[in-house]
Amino acid sequence: MTNVQIFRHGGEYRSFRCCGHTGFAEAGEDVVCAGVSAIVINTINCLQDLLQEKVEVQYDEEDGDIVCNFLSAPGERAAFLLDCMIHGLKWIQSQYGKQYLNYEIREV
Repeated sequence: MTNVQIFRHGGEYRSFRCCGHTGFAEAGEDVVCAGVSAIVINTINCLQDLLQEKVEVQYDEEDGDIVCNFLSAPGERAAFLLDCMIHGLKWIQSQYGKQYLNYEIREV
């Protein structure tokens, strides 16, 4: 199962983490894992390249874990991107099930 944790403080996004393989199909053929990865990686790319948000990204190639930390308070457009990421994750979860994708928003 893939787990995505989104951390907020005072309603403001602080970081998110994506880890694990969905297990929907074999690696390289798993459309659920590919969809989740595309949404998460695209969000990070847009934060960095389009919005020039100050983020620190850690990627563990072996485990496939991705962590994205905001180094300063994210702007309104960055928050909207994260809202869009969550919307995409909700859609994937509704189509394929909670046994493959779990996401949670935590107030820290």
